[in-house]
Amino acid sequence: MASLGIEAEQEPLLGDHTPGSREGDIIETEEHYKSRWRSIRILYLTMFLSSVGFSIVIMSIWPYLQKIDETADASFLGWVIASFSLGQMVASPIFGLWSNYRPRKEPLIVSIFISVAANCLYAYVHLPASHNKYYMLVARGLVGFGAGNVAVVRSYIAGATSLQERTGSMANTSACQALGFILGPVFQTCFALIGEKGVTWDTIKLQINMYTAPVLLGAFLGILNIILILAILREHRVDDSGRQCKSINFEEASPDEVQDPQGNIDQVAVASTNVLFFVVLFIFALFETIVTPLTMDMYAWTREQAVLYGGIILAALGVEAVIIFMGIKLLSKKFT
Repeated sequence: MASLGIEAEQEPLLGDHTPGSREGDIIETEEHYKSRWRSIRILYLTMFLSSVGFSIVIMSIWPYLQKIDETADASFLGWVIASFSLGQMVASPIFGLWSNYRPRKEPLIVSIFISVAANCLYAYVHLPASHNKYYMLVARGLVGFGAGNVAVVRSYIAGATSLQERTGSMANTSACQALGFILGPVFQTCFALIGEKGVTWDTIKLQINMYTAPVLLGAFLGILNIILILAILREHRVDDSGRQCKSINFEEASPDEVQDPQGNIDQVAVASTNVLFFVVLFIFALFETIVTPLTMDMYAWTREQAVLYGGIILAALGVEAVIIFMGIKLLSKKFT
């Protein structure tokens, strides 16, 4: 996955100041350049793992919901699916505001920890004697809340890249997101081989089956992600020309000093982009909500078959998405 950033990284190190550069900017050293791209790669990984956490259980939510709570119907499935997006919608501005005034490492670690805890809760929703479906609703909502770090990831990458690097880096970020959508269902498909019964770890009352194994993997990857962020991620900011900006002491700086100057923003372009992004996710959310119950009803698939074949379908769609993102990256170089 690191190879996705190679083209964006092959820019020469900057030399002398150019007219119009901000006061306080300094020449970017080779050490700073390498550290900056190590940090960006870690956030590529964070975006990838966030997508995996979202897609790894898409195909199995409906059969798992039916298994743990017979009172759950298709309408409640819609709420379970929507809870992820609602949690992310609430969390995104919170984590974004947090990252404006504090090091971005803080909201990233907290959000990933919430996702890890939510995945563990999801693995145990079979335990309560009643109202299991509501525990699943809460678990998926918390996973979505943790996924609010996507806003922090994108803002960090935008601030840590020059104008020339930014389009390629954003395309790489979206490709990592799409790759997560691909591999999530693939992982789910592989875990379908475990079956519904699986094995039980009696000491901690944990059932490891095709429904819980994916989220346990997601929790493990989340812990690994936290360790990598603590060890590697550093605060880096450059201007549009790629010049290293003077570092900020978040403890002493005023809010106006911490926030990056925005300059003139094309509000129409921003609004149009948000609408397009909304339409894309709207279509995807519709697909992920109805595909499992629809195929089970239309083709008389069992729960195991729905998880297996649905995962394969989503993986194929994810491959198509990656191809499109890479095409956009190449075309943007010709028309910008």
